[in-house]
Amino acid sequence: MTHSLWAPWRMDFILGPKPEGCVLCEAATKAKAERLETLVLAETELSFVIINRYPYTHGHIMVVPRRHVGRLEDLDIRERHDLMDLVIGAKVALDQSVKPHGINVGMNLGKVAGAGIEAHIHVHLVPRWEGDTNFMPVLADTRVMPEHLLSTYQSMVPAFEALDTHPT
Repeated sequence: MTHSLWAPWRMDFILGPKPEGCVLCEAATKAKAERLETLVLAETELSFVIINRYPYTHGHIMVVPRRHVGRLEDLDIRERHDLMDLVIGAKVALDQSVKPHGINVGMNLGKVAGAGIEAHIHVHLVPRWEGDTNFMPVLADTRVMPEHLLSTYQSMVPAFEALDTHPT
């Protein structure tokens, strides 16, 4: 039996222009006025928070070092501290904005570990709710998103404003 799930926002990606370089670096260079387009929620001098365009669940975000680095050991001590401080702040902001029952925090280091953007490390924060793993991912290899990404972004912005310390 075939079922259709509609995701009309995907057409923008399919038909739209693709950046030649790293999508994370591209997002980091945009002005604050372009945040809705890039889905950047907050920035510091050395890192930023962005909504994952291909989320596992509602509110799935990534914390990313500004510098294009593919290995954890290549981050300097300031970048390490800033990245982890922003992960902690992002966790608190997720608690306030999407009110998950728990959050998976992790990194996919290397292609075989699941890294979609292998050359620019990033930390995933995936909100979870009791009972959220239903039959769809198991039987149909399908994820159900309850809200459009831009609506999710708009609802999360107020909780992330306190983390935003990078003037752009």
